[in-house]
Amino acid sequence: MCLGIPAKIIQIDGEFADANINGATIRIGLQLLEDVKQGDYVLVHTGYALEKLSEKEALETIETIRQLEEFDPDKPDAKA
Repeated sequence: MCLGIPAKIIQIDGEFADANINGATIRIGLQLLEDVKQGDYVLVHTGYALEKLSEKEALETIETIRQLEEFDPDKPDAKA
């Protein structure tokens, strides 16, 4: 099983791009996709964009990840 994280493309430089993931800028490979543009959302796994996402799909996934981060059953103030 693998986990892909939505990222927004900030800048493209050939087969690579700078992408924003939760406020952090990372360098990702675009070799597996065609027609990626600045502003697009992509699903990133192991440093490569695997699939383009709609903005709606990306934002929904980001919100779900945020909710999961908030839930930590080991924390005294965990939301159950």
